[in-house]
Amino acid sequence: MATSNTANALKAIKVAPAQSKAKKAEAEGEKPKIAPAPLRPALKVAKRAEANRDKNQKFKVDTNIIYPAHGVGYITEIEKQEIAGMEIELFVIEFEHEKMKLRVPVAKAAAAGMRNLATAKRIDEMMTLIQGKPRIKRTMWSRRAQEYEAKINSGDLQAVCEVVRDLFRPADQPEQSYSERQLFEQARERFGREVAAVRKKDLDAGIEEIMKNLEKRAKAEAKEAKTEE
Repeated sequence: MATSNTANALKAIKVAPAQSKAKKAEAEGEKPKIAPAPLRPALKVAKRAEANRDKNQKFKVDTNIIYPAHGVGYITEIEKQEIAGMEIELFVIEFEHEKMKLRVPVAKAAAAGMRNLATAKRIDEMMTLIQGKPRIKRTMWSRRAQEYEAKINSGDLQAVCEVVRDLFRPADQPEQSYSERQLFEQARERFGREVAAVRKKDLDAGIEEIMKNLEKRAKAEAKEAKTEE
């Protein structure tokens, strides 16, 4: 019983200062300081995509666009539907590679993340970006994978290209895990489809251009490693 009482007394001693400090702050009218919770990877990516989004874009029938989570689509027509007594205009978008159609309200298309294709200059800038050194965060793979997936589905071209850059592995480096390889290929295809649409080529040609730029990085890294030896 004495041991139990001693233990309880020790607990009281450890807790008392903290309680006293909190009460003092409360008495002086101070608000307790709470550290901000870290944003989830998907939320961080979504916030960045939102900040980079041009909400004043105009979309036309018979043109290609980019839609988050689906990539390159083609606006075939503007359809009118009556919903709850109101007539709403909808973009009808075909995604040939997914064999699907999507209807998006015209008034909310930009807010939903839909955007026009990148310019040829922007594609060139992204080809330079993927030649850069990968930036790998020292966090658990599950968390990084979540962020990579969010980037791929963000609709933001730079975010997609960052995944391509960070997950590319030259042939002389250790083999990737299955999940890493899958995410790399998803990002590469998403970028490749936009490259193909902008350059007016097919997907294979778009991916070939991406790989040529990634191989430039691999050669530069190999040359640097040889110089250090």
